[in-house]
Amino acid sequence: MKYLDHLEEWIITFLMGAATLIIFVSIIHRYGAGLPIPGVQDWLIQLNLSWAQELCIYMFVWMAKFGAAYGVRSGIHVGVDVLVNRLPVDWRQKGVMVAIICGTIFTGIIGTLGATFVWENGMHYAVFNKLGMNLADLTEGPITPDLEWPTWIIYSAVPLGSYLMCFRFIQVGYRFLRYGELPRHNEGHVEGIDEVTEDVPGVLHDPITHEDAVIEGGMTK
Repeated sequence: MKYLDHLEEWIITFLMGAATLIIFVSIIHRYGAGLPIPGVQDWLIQLNLSWAQELCIYMFVWMAKFGAAYGVRSGIHVGVDVLVNRLPVDWRQKGVMVAIICGTIFTGIIGTLGATFVWENGMHYAVFNKLGMNLADLTEGPITPDLEWPTWIIYSAVPLGSYLMCFRFIQVGYRFLRYGELPRHNEGHVEGIDEVTEDVPGVLHDPITHEDAVIEGGMTK
């Protein structure tokens, strides 16, 4: 299960790096094709990179779906906790669990609907064709304009990303019930860098609250 802990990061990093490289090559190609350099200009014009923009769009769609799953795991999604904070302490845990259960059910439904759409949009034809089964009543499904890929491959981001989100919601709910903790995102933390706190004279590392001041220095005004 350890490889699942960073699955989203690996996928997003690969897609982001590949999309950046493709866009960079496409820009250089367009710029170079406009330069009147004998031989080089003709060779660049013959290179067909019209698919680059379409492919990058699909990559960003996949990044968005897996990024949403990463957001559930790391706690970076925007949440409104005004209602939960107004509940009695005994009811706050129940309110959090209701939200987690709703997120699990919603993403599970979206994943199932997406999987059904992908299957009926051409994946069933590809699977049956691969297995050598009868294709009489099946349609091949549409393809993308430039890449000419089956669209079911692109739409697979919906069920895969949604089911991964559902799995992350289950993980968050389990850890919340067992340890009473929710994932929190620290904007100032950089992954892979451990914070080292040194005692520097005249520098306060932790803010002193009103209660701390009363305990340490007596009554405060």
